[in-house]
Amino acid sequence: MREFVAGLRMFARGCGIVLRSPRLLLLGALPALLTTLLLLGGLVALVYWVDELVTWMTPFAADWADGLRLALRVTVGLAVVGAAVALGVVTFTALTLLVGGPCYERIAEVVDDGLGGTPDSAEASWLRSFVRGTVDSVVLVAISALVAVVLFPAGFIPVVGQTVVPVLGTCVGGWMLALELVGVAFQRRGLRLGDRHRALRRRRALTLGVGVPVYLLCAIPFAALLVMPAAVAAGTLLARAVLPDAAAQPDRQRDGAVAPAGRSG
Repeated sequence: MREFVAGLRMFARGCGIVLRSPRLLLLGALPALLTTLLLLGGLVALVYWVDELVTWMTPFAADWADGLRLALRVTVGLAVVGAAVALGVVTFTALTLLVGGPCYERIAEVVDDGLGGTPDSAEASWLRSFVRGTVDSVVLVAISALVAVVLFPAGFIPVVGQTVVPVLGTCVGGWMLALELVGVAFQRRGLRLGDRHRALRRRRALTLGVGVPVYLLCAIPFAALLVMPAAVAAGTLLARAVLPDAAAQPDRQRDGAVAPAGRSG
């Protein structure tokens, strides 16, 4: 529990970093705005066509009593929209980080520089970073979709579907988001998706403390405009916390002191 609370504080610290620098906040909000409009349009379309989709999914209920058929299709419709929102949050983060790659690279750089810099940072072309980021994001979104498919039928289980399943879904979503958020900082160090998973696995509670609030807040339309810049800053702090000291914390001096933070924008 202490590690989870530390993760919440890390996210709050990321919020503080970008709120103190309007330039960074605006830089990170613009890609998030573009992706928000795109996915919100998709969600509106889904809600508009959900009746037809649910009818197609439940042909076996065509001959049921009106009340029972309506109850089933309302439940299925809510589950479909809920699953779409859950998957959309992870997809939103992946798309936003890809679209705003240079912007979030700058935020990660400011956070790293403020804490002493990044040793042996890997210089890669924008195209190479984009291709790597795309491949990693596709993998994470595919895993998230698979989890959503598995959890979808569990949502119909009485009591469990309304308690355990949402909590489990939030934890999984928070974990996948954290894997996305540390991506910029890990790529700056020449590390890949497998490295992210191994590093975060050692600090699961800390990782969830960062990922879960981001996951919940990104489910609120337009809240992500403010959340994403802070989330990337928090993701950089998380990367520094989970990576080995020699690679993640160059600011640690011989006497154990930590170098003061540099400029914030």
